This record gives sequence, C-alpha cells and structure tokens, in this order.
Amino acid sequence: MARGNFEACMAEIFKHEGGFVNHPRDPGGATNMGITIGTLRGWRSGPVTVEDVRTLTKREAKTIYRARYWNPVKGDDLPVGLDLVTFDPAVNSGNSRGARWLQQALGGVSVDGKVGPQTLGAARKAEPVPVIKRACAKRMGFLRGLRTWDAFGRGWSRRVASVEAVSVAMAVAAAGAPARPALVAEQDSAQGKAEREGQAAGGTAVAGGGAGGGAATLADLPVWGLAGLAVAVLVIIALLLGQRRHDLDRAAAYQAAALEAGT
Repeated sequence: MARGNFEACMAEIFKHEGGFVNHPRDPGGATNMGITIGTLRGWRSGPVTVEDVRTLTKREAKTIYRARYWNPVKGDDLPVGLDLVTFDPAVNSGNSRGARWLQQALGGVSVDGKVGPQTLGAARKAEPVPVIKRACAKRMGFLRGLRTWDAFGRGWSRRVASVEAVSVAMAVAAAGAPARPALVAEQDSAQGKAEREGQAAGGTAVAGGGAGGGAATLADLPVWGLAGLAVAVLVIIALLLGQRRHDLDRAAAYQAAALEAGT
C-alpha cells in the first residue's frame, strides 16, 4: 500500500503547483502551490486575503493537501502509483472526479466518486500500469471539454502526462521490477502513437480535399454539403492533432521518468 508515499506524491504535486498565481481566467482565483483562496478560507475558517494566499507556507500547504485531498481519496490505502493518479486529479479537479476516474479505469466497481472498500479491493487486485493509463485518458477527456482548455490546455496536457509517467514508475518500482525498461517501452509506444496520429491527420486532410471515391465528386455536392464536409474534416484533424500533442507530451514525460529512474 501507499503508506509513506505521501511525500513522493507531494513532490509531483509541487512540481506542477509551484507558486503564486492569480490568473483572470482561473475560476479558483488567487492560488499558491495549488491552494486556492477559497480552499484556504475554508481551512482557516475565516476571512482570507490575496496576500494571505501569497504568503502561504509549504508546511501549511502540505497539511491542507493531506487533510483535504489525500485522506479523502484514501491515499494511504491505495497501491503505490494508483495513489498519485487519484490524488493529483483530486487536487486539480476535485476529490470525486479523481475517485471516479480511478473507478472507471478499474472497471467492475460502482462509479460513485468515493474511494471505499469496493474500490480499494479492486485497486489492490488490479494490474496498476493499465489502470494508470486508462485513468489519465479519462482525465484528459474531461479536461479537453472545459471552456478554459484554450488557456490552460497545454499545461494540463503536460501535467497529466507527467503524472502518468511518474505513477507508472512508482508502480513498477513498488512491484520490485526495474522501472527504466518499462518506462522506455512506454516512451516508444507514445512516440509511435503520435507519429501515426500525425500521419492520419495528414491523410484526412488529403482525403477531405479530394473526391472521396465512388461515383460522386465534390462538384456534385451542394454548397451546404461542402461546408459540412469541411467542418467534419477540420474537427477530425483537430482531434488527431490534439491527441498527437498529448502523446508527444507523454513520450517526453516517460523519457524524463526513465532518466530519473537511472539504469
């Protein structure tokens, strides 16, 4: 189990929640080390200013993370690797979503957003690496649908990719196997997937500009049909290129984790 893994998971959290920000498009408002002004207000049970957020200490931040996020998702009771892949999205998107993405990735359990005995039992029996990858894919699907994706999407993609790679490294090492070969294999897989997605996007663009085969040609289509086809082609290309970008982020994250793991 993950008892004693809180500090390692916090190192990953702080890597992405580094310092004070007050982005006008961030619905959380003023934030420091990932702790929003609303969270700090609730934690201190009183008024909190932007300056209070700015001067938040790492020690208090870690105490809040353990009480408000780690403990509710049963971080100490989850297997190593599955703890981080549940904890980080809980921090980023709420405890219930972190739990739901784990439950969806596990399969065969109630998807109720609460890590209870059924979820813990399934997590302990599961092969962790596929679960980690599925949970991260679920998370990315949610993030891509947010209206703030255009502002924060690149950072979210890199964060989810890093959490996936570090979670896999943790899980493989906890099983007593050398982490580096597994991480290099995942890097190669992500790189190959990105290359295929790039080729598919190019092929879609070419096919969309051609006749499409059969007896009908683009000249036979009405104007509204041409417009609809163009929109469909653009949507498919955008999806493929978006997935390609994330898979490149995954490849880079696995490479970094492999270097960290050493020989």
